[in-house]
Order: sequence, then structure tokens, then C-alpha cells
Amino acid sequence: MTKNAVLSQRDTQVLWHPCTQMHDHENFPFIPIKSGKGVWLEDFDDNRYLDAISSWWVNLFGHSNPTINAALKNQIDTLEHVIFAGFTHETGIELAEKLVQITPTGLSRCFYADNGSAAVEVALKMSFHYWQNRGQTQKTKFINLENSYHGETLGALAVGDVALYKKIYSPLLMNVITAPSPDCYFREDGESWADYSTRQFAHLDKILEQNASEVCAVIIEPLVQCAGGMRMYDAIYLKLLRAACYKYNVHLIADEIAVGFGRTGTLFACEQAEISPDFLCLSKGLTGGYLPLSAVLTTDDIYSAFYDDYSKLTGFLHSHSYTGNALACSAALATLGIFESQNIIGENKVLAAKMAELSQRFLTHPNVAEVRQTGMILAIELVKNKTTREPYPWQERRGLQIHRYALSKGVLLRPLGNVIYFMPPYVITSGELILMFDVAWEAMIHVTTH
Repeated sequence: MTKNAVLSQRDTQVLWHPCTQMHDHENFPFIPIKSGKGVWLEDFDDNRYLDAISSWWVNLFGHSNPTINAALKNQIDTLEHVIFAGFTHETGIELAEKLVQITPTGLSRCFYADNGSAAVEVALKMSFHYWQNRGQTQKTKFINLENSYHGETLGALAVGDVALYKKIYSPLLMNVITAPSPDCYFREDGESWADYSTRQFAHLDKILEQNASEVCAVIIEPLVQCAGGMRMYDAIYLKLLRAACYKYNVHLIADEIAVGFGRTGTLFACEQAEISPDFLCLSKGLTGGYLPLSAVLTTDDIYSAFYDDYSKLTGFLHSHSYTGNALACSAALATLGIFESQNIIGENKVLAAKMAELSQRFLTHPNVAEVRQTGMILAIELVKNKTTREPYPWQERRGLQIHRYALSKGVLLRPLGNVIYFMPPYVITSGELILMFDVAWEAMIHVTTH
């Protein structure tokens, strides 16, 4: 047996993988990865795979990035971790200072957690607790959007709306108010993204008008609903929502866990609407894909509602054992340093334009309903019938077939249902982009003709 086969066999005897039907891997073995360099992963049989999805959207500057490597090597000889209650460290302070500096205006306080779902939980609890501390105890509800995704812990799952993840756990979840999505896939022929997003906002505005007295916050994924199929909408929706939240005295939580740090064409997606939320949730690319870390940025007004004599129990008593982990903070500082020292946003615009060019041929395919793009995120909607947009039945698992075919050709794609998407590391070259799209095209032709 090869080293790959031995490791895969050992894996299935002891491990349980995320978002995976383990039975599938009786016939399709796990791929053990030995090393990574740049956009490439290599297994123990010397096969290479182009990481077209940044290993679940976290890896910004390539695997084994020398700048981040050096920062971690330096940090590990100084301090790996310390309890963050009653203690602090320079790396955590410096990272918070930088995040306050680069995020939208007014976000002046940083609370650390250790993953994206935890960041959403923190923002939800902070918002709820804020209104309790301010004496508005009737505010207990949250508004979300159709097709949204915010994580898989119970609070985060409750404010999401992807049935695949949520339905089975519904008896465990709090009730939320769900507004129609601004998802521009459903716009009328000839209707612009901006016009459709504006039209869809009217539904949310009405919901706020009717329910604001009971609502803590509205939570959204700015510009792109990622796990919901990379569905996209116009920045005008964010601008209208920010104004409405001010009008109705409701918090705005911006979940930029997947779309932050340059993915949408600006450092943060909210910048494209020139708005600042009350809570900004960050994770994934924050550490360049190296270590678990998340941050919730919020305002002085929200911070001040918790600042009181300890005996009054108005403080925010939320904690994680690895809050402010020094190694993760060091990786994050190195990641932000790359943004500071290089013109990453400008270079990404060039890469995004190349992605747009390479995707044009997919529009001619009889099973492609839409090719859409926001910055360094590009998605292709695969359907059974292009005219009616009838989707493939989920049982046919076309996305899984594309994933497996692409792997056989050396490209890691992991479609969301029947949506093929590309979210590569920012260090990808033009030649590697060509390979990525060529393999995706070949995989789609293979799957739709067999």
C-alpha cells in the first residue's frame, strides 16, 4: 500500500470529519496532505493540488508563507499563550490597535474569540446584553436574511437560514425574524443589481418598522452570502440598512468572517457602502489561514454599557480558554503586515479581472444559469435547464462529481451544491488561474455529458 492509502485507512478508523458523509470515503479515500507551498498542496504520493478555495476561504497569502512562518517562529520562543483575563500581552494589544486603525470608522474596541461561529455568538450576546443593561429589556429578537449563514454553534445557527445546516437542529434554536434576501440571482431580466437590491430592502424596512421595539440587531453577510451558494448583492442594500438601523434604534452586525480582508475588492466589504456597523465579526483570513482566531470590533457606546462596578454584574462574562492566543495574534499581525507592505488590493483587482476574463466561456454552456463575481470571489451557477433555471436534483450530486473529477486533474474545487466557485489565495499567478479555470471547464463538461 502507498503512504496515502495507509494514512487514509488509519484516518477512517479514528476520525470524524466536518461537513462530510463518512460513508462516501469507503470508496473515495481521504487525501493525506504532506506539505503546502503557495497555492499548492502535496500528498504523500507526490500528487499536487491547486488550492482554488483557499482551504475553506482562510488562506490569503499561500501555504507556508515565509513572512508568517518567521513571525510564528519568533513568537513561539517568547510566549505561546497566557490567560487573557487579568493578563495581557504586547502582541494582542498591537493587533487590536491595528484592527481598530484599519476597520471602518467608529469601531474602537476589540474582543477576541477563537473562530467565526464564536465571533457571531459574541456579537449576538453583546447586542442582547447591551439592551438589557440600557433598560430596554423588551429587545430580545434578531433579524436575519434568507439564505444567510453565520456558523454552526447554536446561536450562530439560529441566525442563519441554510436548511442543510439548520433544519435538523431547529428545536434547539431561538426564533428569529427572517427577511427576504437581496440575492441578485433572482432579479428580473434587465434589472440592475442596485435596483433589485433596493427593491428587496423595502421588505426589511417594513419588518424593522413593525418590530424594531423588540429587535436587538440585524445580522448580515455584506455583499456575498457565501455558504448559501456565493449569492451576491449590491452595496446599496448595506447603505440603506445602515440608515434604517439608526432610524429604528437597532444594531447592525456585519459578519465579514468570509468576505473580509480583501476578498470583495476592498479591505472590508462594508467600505463599498461607506458604512460602519455596530459590530464587525472577523476570522478566517485574519491569521492568513494559520491558526484559529476571531475578533469582534465594536463601538465605545456599546463598550460603555458594560463598564460598571463588578458587583452589578453588567460586565460581559463571555470567555474562551484561548482568547487572545499570542501565536494566533502574531500570525494575524504578520498577515496585516503583508497588506501594509504590498499593494494587495490593487494586485487583487488585476487577478479579479483575469478571473472575469477566464470565466466568460462558461456563459456559453447550456447548463450555466449565471456567472457572478465580487472581487476575488467568482461563482458559476450550474442548472439542469438554462432557460427555466430548473436546478439539478440534489440527489444527482453534480457538485460532488465536479469536486472529484477536478481532484483527479490536480485542482481542489469544493462546489456548494451545484455552484462552482473560486476563492483562491492572493498569491496565485496568471498561469495558475488558467489551469484552475481549464480544469473547472473540463470537469463541468465531463459531469454534464455523462
